[in-house]
This record gives sequence, structure tokens and C-alpha cells, in this order.
Amino acid sequence: MIRRALSSPAEGGPAVHQDESPVLPDYGGACLSEIVPALFHLEDFAKDKLDTPPWLPLPLHGAKQVVLLVLDGLGWDQLREKRAHAPFMSSMLGGPITSVVPSTTAAALTSIVTGAPPSAHGVVGYRVKVGDEVLNTLRWETQSGDARKSVPPSSFQEVAPFLGQKPPVVSRAEFIGSGFTNAHLEGVPIHGWRLPSSLCVEVGSLALEGAPFIYAYYDGIDKIAHERGLGEYFDAELAATDELASRLYDALPRGCVLAMTADHGQVEVDSDPIVIDEAILDDVKLLSGEGRFRWLHVVPGATKRVRDACEAAYGDVAWIHTRDELDAEGWFGGPLRPHIAARLGDVALIARSPVAFLDPCDTGETQLVARHGSQTRAEMYVPFVALAS
Repeated sequence: MIRRALSSPAEGGPAVHQDESPVLPDYGGACLSEIVPALFHLEDFAKDKLDTPPWLPLPLHGAKQVVLLVLDGLGWDQLREKRAHAPFMSSMLGGPITSVVPSTTAAALTSIVTGAPPSAHGVVGYRVKVGDEVLNTLRWETQSGDARKSVPPSSFQEVAPFLGQKPPVVSRAEFIGSGFTNAHLEGVPIHGWRLPSSLCVEVGSLALEGAPFIYAYYDGIDKIAHERGLGEYFDAELAATDELASRLYDALPRGCVLAMTADHGQVEVDSDPIVIDEAILDDVKLLSGEGRFRWLHVVPGATKRVRDACEAAYGDVAWIHTRDELDAEGWFGGPLRPHIAARLGDVALIARSPVAFLDPCDTGETQLVARHGSQTRAEMYVPFVALAS
């Protein structure tokens, strides 16, 4: 049985347990893909007396001005377990919602800003197949190099951000003009920051000028988790991020609501990634995805053989599924159109234990301490909380 998040999560979130079955997104309910549509219709909920989504934090009900702060890599479990390091964010009202499939930055951020599931926007992973190569969607590179010309971002992802509106975005200055930025934020005005303190100044200034909605993005937690894991370095960054959120809140005019969410959580993994058995790889043309959601692109006619071999070899540490199985069960939020399905492999190794599966062609992944991408509760549940100024 597939376990889905409740549309109205209880305080404290679901009980801690072993991940024997995957957590799937609550598409249409308490999910990242529903935040922007809800925030852009707050007045409609009040004016037309429509039912406000039960997962929408109370301070947002009837709000006239909202800042949405997206913190890359802060899972609900990590925030709850380490609340002593984040007193301000822990004081905000709300609860957990789900990320998307896979629980990775490229897919999740695109779902947040477009209000669409991965099946609709097509950014279905960190590394996806394009032609005969693999595209790193965050770097927008293939083995041949910069792919902005060979894989135009605007045609790769065609859903307009923010429901076609153009609210200000405050993000790292170095992201401006990148392939991924062009893919998920095309046409939106971006105000760049180079130090976290500038983020607060930029957002505060835009709020004081009266912008009704502001999107702000900060990636420090994800960076430190990848490099150092979830120990003392993570705690220090969480405390620094909490102070950042508090200062951002103090910079807002009275009546503005600060909302906070994240794209995914984190899991510390074994230091040595699993090397996929050579007998299995004999039937595999290409690997894509990432360590905790590894796609195998198999030779024609070998899908069942590879799936069965993976189940026998790795079924104790991973959920093994074919692309068609995942598509039929709605993991990506709706039927995959052929050109989007072609970006994915044939068989997926989806880690449920703290492990990762090696792709020798993706050497940058081998040093990561904490990871994400799979459907465990630690990776899938993220906060959606708010506080009115």
C-alpha cells in the first residue's frame, strides 16, 4: 500500500517509523506544487467564502502581502529534531507538507514556482536523458558542456512561473542567467544577492515598496548538509539560517506575512555508494538520476530482466520499479507525455535505506555526506509555516 500524506497534517507530523513503503506527494493537497496557486488566490478564498485549504498556515488566511522564503534542504524532520537551533522558525505556525517525485531541487523548485507537478513541467530529475546524453538540470550541462543552446531551457520547461504573473524573486546573483534559472523563472524579475544579509535588505525594500508577493531563495542548509552531513556544521548553519529568517521578518512592514517552506529534506548515507553489479550493467546503456533515485536505461527487451535482477540484489535497501509502474501509480502527478517519459530510464533504484547508488559518470556525487531524492519521510516531508508581522 502506498502511504500518502494527510491533507491536514497533525501537529508534529507523522510518527517516526521505518520507511517500509514510499511517501508519495499529496498532489492536489498538502504538496509543494499547491503553495503558489493557494497564495495567489488568498483573496478569492475570503471573498467567495471558498474553503481554505486545511494545510494553509493560519497567518496566511486573508493575507494581503506575502513573502515566501524557500530554504533549500530543510526537511520537516530535521527542523523538528533540531528545533533548539531554530527557535524562530519553530515558533512559526503550520506543519508538514510533501515534496514531489523525485525529492530533488530541480524538480521541487520548478513545482513550487509553476504550481505544477513534474509530469506537467517536465523537470523530472537532477540528471535526465536528452538525446544520447545526460543533462544535469542544475548546471544545465551535458557531457558536451554548456547545454543552453542544444537544450533551450524555455522549450524544455514550458509552464509559466507564478501562474503567468511576474512577482519579484530574490535569489543568489550568480544564478541569474543560468540554464536552470531560465527554465523555471523565465521572464520574472530577479534581484540578486551575494551575501545572506543582502537577502534581507532586498526583500525588506521590495515589501516596503508594496510588492504583494515576493519569492526569496536561500541554499545554505542544503550545501552544508551535502558537504558535512547533519551534525554540528548543520546545526550551526541551521542556527544561522534561523537568524536570517528572523532578521528578514523584522525587515517586513506591519501586516506582511512571512511564509517558509523547503524543497526537500535530507538523509545521511553510507560513505561508500553501492556499485551496481556488473551482470546488471551488461543490460544497461546509460545511468541517470542521482544516488538515491538512480535510473537504469536498459537495452531493448531487457526491462523485466533488469528489474528482477535489481529486486534480487537490492530489494532490501531500495524500492525497485519500472518507469511504467511509477507512471501508472501517479508518482509524477499525472500521466507522463512521451517526450517527458523519454527523459527517464526504464528501471529505478529508489533508496529506502541510508545508501546511494553510484554512477561513475557523475563524480561530483561521490563525496556527498547527506543526500536526497528518494521517497523516505525524512526526504519527503518539508515545513510550510508562516508568521504575520
